[in-house]
Amino acid sequence: MCGLVPPLLIAAGIDRGVPAAGDGHWTPLIGFTAAALAAGLATATLKYCFLRYSGGIAQDLLFELRHRAFTHVMDQPLAFHESYPSGRVIARLSSDVESVEEMLEMGLDGLFSALFSMVGILAVMLWMDQPMAAAIIALFVPLYALTRWFRHRSRRSYRSTRTAVEGVVQHTVEVYNGIRAVQAFRREAANAARLRGLDARYAVARRDASWVSAAFSGGVKLLGNLSLAGLLTLGVFRIEQGALAIGTLTAFLLYVYRLYDPIDELASFADAFSAASAGLEKISALFMRHPAVAEPEHPVSLPAEPPGGRGAVRFEGVHFRYGEAGRPVLSGVDLALEPGRTVALVGTTGAGKSTIAKLVARLYDPTAGRVTLDGVDLSDLADTDLRGAVSVITQESFLFSGSVADNIALGRPDASRAEIRAAAEAVGAHGFISALPDGYDTDVHKRGTGLSAGQRQLIAMARVMLASPRVLILDEATSSMDTPSERAVHEALTRVLTDRTAVIIAHRLSTVAIADRVLVIEDGVVVEDGSPEQLLQAGGRFAGMQRGWLADTTA
Repeated sequence: MCGLVPPLLIAAGIDRGVPAAGDGHWTPLIGFTAAALAAGLATATLKYCFLRYSGGIAQDLLFELRHRAFTHVMDQPLAFHESYPSGRVIARLSSDVESVEEMLEMGLDGLFSALFSMVGILAVMLWMDQPMAAAIIALFVPLYALTRWFRHRSRRSYRSTRTAVEGVVQHTVEVYNGIRAVQAFRREAANAARLRGLDARYAVARRDASWVSAAFSGGVKLLGNLSLAGLLTLGVFRIEQGALAIGTLTAFLLYVYRLYDPIDELASFADAFSAASAGLEKISALFMRHPAVAEPEHPVSLPAEPPGGRGAVRFEGVHFRYGEAGRPVLSGVDLALEPGRTVALVGTTGAGKSTIAKLVARLYDPTAGRVTLDGVDLSDLADTDLRGAVSVITQESFLFSGSVADNIALGRPDASRAEIRAAAEAVGAHGFISALPDGYDTDVHKRGTGLSAGQRQLIAMARVMLASPRVLILDEATSSMDTPSERAVHEALTRVLTDRTAVIIAHRLSTVAIADRVLVIEDGVVVEDGSPEQLLQAGGRFAGMQRGWLADTTA
């Protein structure tokens, strides 16, 4: 509000200070000048304080928004991540959050100062001269109509902008993640052409948004100039009638300039607000997705030493389908996996093997029935307890950027270096790790590209040894390896699987050979169940699969 004082002081200086100075009395003019300088200094100090503290509040809000959005995405079930493109998530956490950041950092100061200035200026104008103030207020009618038009058009334009930039980010991420396939099939030019098309769509959306913003800003400037001309004409007329002093007209003109400065700031804020609103709509849509695999309200702990040993898994009348309209994948599965035993799941593609493994890991919940671990329904376990009790090794074990030691300690970040080394020695990984340039401190880089498939799997098994879960799931863990690597991993498996319940999804005879029990799955139903020897003697489906494996091996 200190910014409202200088025009009043200028008016007083013209009407009272200048005539007094002409008579040799300079004190009033000097006093008005000093007061104007003090008001300017106070305005600058208050603005500095506001920007400093409002900037901190804005960063706290952005930090909380970004953190909540990321946490919400991480809490989503596997089905969400399989269907929701990663590029879209990145767009939500980057460009959409940045649009909110621009509004908070650039717009808050303009919004509050503009509102206070407009209210204060209009109040002072009404106090100084009601007819002149009424003329200014009348011009707010077309300004209101212009603002309504801008809000409608800008929101639509920025929605298109956010959608367009989402497409650019999503395509970029997909191409980068699949760069090997892109280069293998010489798709560089095709992907570049598609990106140009997406970029062109984004440019058109941005141009439309810029045109709307420019039209609004130009309209505000036009109204400001028209009001200034009208006010000057009215002021001169009232001065001729003796109803208005020259200093008062000068103050009015200065206030009009100051009035349309905050209106310009409001225009800038409205533009930033429209962009942020479009971004927040996208982020809100992300928050509307609720986890299908939710944390229990009252979690139950696993028994420390259950009767019969740790790691007993039971399927009780389990039915499952992917999505409400999906076809049934499992149909009334009743299954008991004994503690400490290794069970191999075999069958044709789409039979339901991976689905059983995903239900054991509670990546999904059954459509009907329940899955228990040591007598506790998986849906009653806290997520941290479940992840500590069940581990998964996939065909391509993911290694994060960082040291080998950090990757081994993924499930137990508090593990000591001695424990990490002991886990690596237990699976036979210590030898090649020691030969790395920095040993356990070697950075494996993105996805562990500097290591072979067998070495990555050995690190994954060391990770499991250190975490010591009750149940281990191996999803085709050796299917992409050559024979020497597969042999090394199988040797590690014999140590990893000791005294631990294991579920193996197998497409190789060598993997099935280490199992105590084999389940043949067809159309979501267990059609054969027994040890490998028993099923071979029965001469059923498993025996036929073995003959096919042997034929492929000798071919």
